[in-house]
Amino acid sequence: MIEIWRWVTAAAIAVGSFAVLMLVRRFWLGFGRRRMQEGHQGFDAALVQVLAATQPLLLAVIALGTGSVSLGLPAGTAHVIAAFVVAAALLQAAVWGSALITFGLGAYVRRELTQDATAATTLSALGLLGKVILWAAILLMVLANLGVNINALVAGLGISSIAVALALQSILGDMFASISIALDKPFVIGDFITVDTFSGSVEYVGLKSTRIRSITGEIIVVANSDLLRSRIRNYRHLRERRVVFAIGVTYETPAEKLAAIPAIVAEIVTAQADVRFDRCHFKDFGPSALDFEIVYFMTTADFRRYMDVQQAINLAIFRCFADEGIEFAYPTQTLYVKGPASPATPGLRPGADSD
Repeated sequence: MIEIWRWVTAAAIAVGSFAVLMLVRRFWLGFGRRRMQEGHQGFDAALVQVLAATQPLLLAVIALGTGSVSLGLPAGTAHVIAAFVVAAALLQAAVWGSALITFGLGAYVRRELTQDATAATTLSALGLLGKVILWAAILLMVLANLGVNINALVAGLGISSIAVALALQSILGDMFASISIALDKPFVIGDFITVDTFSGSVEYVGLKSTRIRSITGEIIVVANSDLLRSRIRNYRHLRERRVVFAIGVTYETPAEKLAAIPAIVAEIVTAQADVRFDRCHFKDFGPSALDFEIVYFMTTADFRRYMDVQQAINLAIFRCFADEGIEFAYPTQTLYVKGPASPATPGLRPGADSD
């Protein structure tokens, strides 16, 4: 029989412990919120998120377990109560862990992915997966603490996980590739990319596939794992476009006109806006033309602007060459035919005299 004073003492300890825990929670929660109002983020925001997720019911269980110590209960009963207290603490740890996962992903999305809603969705799925793993581990620990033999359960879960992973290998590969795209950001929605022989703008990045709007209008759906195995050209950060093109003139062009072509082309290219001229050289003797190579840089990434400039350069070169009497070459082939030898007089051997 437990004396009444022990019950009173236990109740006082339990109530006092619960009150202290709630006061500590309230104090630090208010402190963190004041710090956030002053503009502090990071640790203060995380502290507020964790304390806000603290469950009073679980704190009450912990306080009751603390108060029960003074009752002098039998070893078996005390062990059971301790097991429930530890289980409550583990569950509270799981709640805190879920809150931290939510806070961390939310902060990352706000900082890095403000313009990429689908990547934020992918990270949310990653957060859900992390929470499932966390809660599964905590529940196994709770069951083990309560005396349940979890060896068979863990073995069964391991075998089931391997079977599921093998069955869903392709899907899981695409899902982790999606996570890699969200974190590494080789491209985001709206970027113009080239993958193998396909070019287009990224419209959607999902858990399994990415959708690209081709320049010809159709949607190209590419598995995320295949996408990361490919060479991707992303034009979002294009600052300058290097342009190389060639012209060919006929072999009949005089040497002095050949020598003047680089200066003519340089003047035409330099006159264009948004262009930085690099060089123009008589490159080689082609099969049917004398080839010149021209290189310049577009100082804007606008593709339409580049095509307008190239068109203006081509027209100016065409007009200037016409004025200078320089002819463009085109694929031609000249055949030189040698005539047959004169036939010998019939009936006579070479060197013989006729009558």
